[in-house]
Amino acid sequence: MKKNMISTAIALTLGAVSLSGCQQTTPMNDVAPLQTVISSEQQAQTFSAQFIESLWELSPTWALYSGYHKFDSKLVVPDNFSRQQSLDFVKTQRAQLSMVDQSKLSASTRIDMALITNTLDSIEWDIKTFKSWQWQPSQYNVAGGFAQIINGKYAPLDERLNSVLERLTLVAQYYQAARANIANPTLEHTKLAVMQNKGALGVFSDELIEKAKQSGLSSQDKALFESRVLEARQAVMSHIDWLDNLSQDLTKNGARSFRIGSDLYEQKFTLDIQSDLSAKALYNKALNDKKIVLSDMAKISDKLWTKYFPNKAKPSTPQQMISQMIEKLSVKHVKRENFVDEIRNQIPALEAFVNDKNLITLDKDKPLVVRETPAYMRGFAGASISAPGPYDKKANTYYNVTPLDNMSDEQAESYLREYNHWVLQVLNIHEAVPGHYTQLVYSNKSPSLVKSLFGNGAMVEGWAVYSERMMLEEGYGDFEPELWLMYYKWNLRVITNTILDYEIHNKNISRAQGLALMMDGAFQQRAEAEGKWHRATISQVQLTSYYSGYRDIYDLRDEYKAKKGADYNVKTFHDQFLSYGSAPVKFVRQLMMTK
Repeated sequence: MKKNMISTAIALTLGAVSLSGCQQTTPMNDVAPLQTVISSEQQAQTFSAQFIESLWELSPTWALYSGYHKFDSKLVVPDNFSRQQSLDFVKTQRAQLSMVDQSKLSASTRIDMALITNTLDSIEWDIKTFKSWQWQPSQYNVAGGFAQIINGKYAPLDERLNSVLERLTLVAQYYQAARANIANPTLEHTKLAVMQNKGALGVFSDELIEKAKQSGLSSQDKALFESRVLEARQAVMSHIDWLDNLSQDLTKNGARSFRIGSDLYEQKFTLDIQSDLSAKALYNKALNDKKIVLSDMAKISDKLWTKYFPNKAKPSTPQQMISQMIEKLSVKHVKRENFVDEIRNQIPALEAFVNDKNLITLDKDKPLVVRETPAYMRGFAGASISAPGPYDKKANTYYNVTPLDNMSDEQAESYLREYNHWVLQVLNIHEAVPGHYTQLVYSNKSPSLVKSLFGNGAMVEGWAVYSERMMLEEGYGDFEPELWLMYYKWNLRVITNTILDYEIHNKNISRAQGLALMMDGAFQQRAEAEGKWHRATISQVQLTSYYSGYRDIYDLRDEYKAKKGADYNVKTFHDQFLSYGSAPVKFVRQLMMTK
C-alpha cells in the first residue's frame, strides 16, 4: 500500500515550524516565528485525495470502473490476505480521519467525510458481518474488468493490451481463491454465477486474440497473450464446471436461504440507503402510498372506461376495473424484434422535450449509446446504464437493453405487455433522459470527487424515478390519461419493490405470495413478476432504493419550492440538485436549504 501523505500534512498543524539559516545571528525572541498552518478544510481535502488513491490501489477493478486506470494491470486475488488488507486499510483510514476536526469543516466537506466513513463502514461490515464473499458465488467473475479495459478508449490499444496481458496472469489463481471462499452458498447466487461466467467466456474470445495479433505488441508478447487468454478461458470453464456440480448438489441436498433476516436487513439498509428513515418506517410509508396510487388509478380507469369498453358494465370493484383497463391498453406494444431499436429511436424526442421546456441543462458533448446488454452482465435487469467514472468523462455512457431473443413467444408477449407503448416511454425517461444518464453526467462534473465516486444508490435511483413524474407533470405526453395510468402502474411497481423486498427478508413471504403481491396487487405481467422475484432473491435492500430516493427528492422539492416562493424555478432546482454529485438526498437537502 502506498505511503499515506495525510500524516505529514496534519503534523504541520501541531506546532510552528521555524526555519533558520546556519548563519543565524539575530536572537530568536526578536524574530516572529515562521509558521505553516494547515486548516481543517485543507486537512480534509488532503485526506480525501490520499484515501481515494489508496482505495484504488487496494481495489483496482473498482478504480477502472470509475475511469481511473493507473492500476489496470492488477487483478486482486480474493483470498484471506486481500481481505485482511482491506480491514487494515479501514483501520488506517479511520485513524487518519479522526485527526481531522470536522466541526471546523464546511458543510460540503463534512458530507464528504460522512460518505468516506460510510464507505469504510460498508467494507468492514461486508467482510466481517455480512460475509457475502462466502455465500454469493456470483461475486466472482473477472470478465467485467477485462471488458472495461478492452472496450475502453482512454488509451491506445497497445497500452490497454499490455494491461490485459499482465492482468491475465492471475485469473486461474483468482478462481481458485473464489472456490476456497465459497461455503454454504445460496442456490440462486450459484445459478447466477454459472450464467454470468458463461457470459465471461465471450470476453476471452478468439476475436481478442486476433486483436492482439493485429496490434503493435512484440511477437513474443503476442504469443504470450494468446497462451494467457487460452489459460484464462480454461480457468473460467473449470470454474463453471465446479459451479455446475455445486448447483446440482445444492438442488439435491438443500442450500442456504437467500433471506437475510431482519437484523442484517436493517443494518444493510442503513449503510446502503443512508436515509433518515429506518427500513421498517419506509415500508410503512410505502403501504400508505400504495393506497393513494390505487385511488388515482381507479379515477383514471373510471374516466377511460366508456372509451375502451363502450358496451360493457364496469366491474364491481376498483381493482378489477383497473386490471381490465391495463390489460386492454397493454396489447399496444412494439414488436419483439424491434424492441432495442424502438428504445434507441425514442431518446432524441426526450432530449428535445427537456430542452424545449427548459427543464434541465443537458450536456450535448456526453454521448449516450444504446446497445444490447453484454452477455456477462445479463440476468439481473432487462435495462440498465453503464456510465463512465469522473476520471473518464468523455467516454460513452451505455444504455444496456437485453433483447428478447431467448424468450419463448409467450414470455416475450408477456414482457412486451409489461413494457407496452406507454411504459416503454417511462422506462426511457428513467434510464436515459432526464433520468440515470443525465444525472450521472452531472455527477461526473461535481467539484467533489468524493460525491461522484461514493454516491448513494437511493439518490441515483430516486432521481430516475422522480424524473418520470416530473416529465409528465411538465406536459410530456400532453397529459394523456392512458400515459398517466401506465405511469401510475409503473410507480406502483416502485412502491411494490419496497414492500416485496421488505416482506421477503423480514416476513418470509413465499414465492406465491410475492407473485400475487406483484400481479394481483400491482397489475404486473407474469414475466415481469417472475423476473422481479428472481432479482429479489439475489439482492437485498437495493429494490427499496427507488422509492426511498424518490420520496426524499419530492419532499425536498416541496420544501425548497415553499422557501423560494415566487422565485422558484424548476430548472434552477434541478441543476442545483444535480450539481452535488450522487450524495444522499438528506445531505443534499442540508446544502440546498442553507443557501
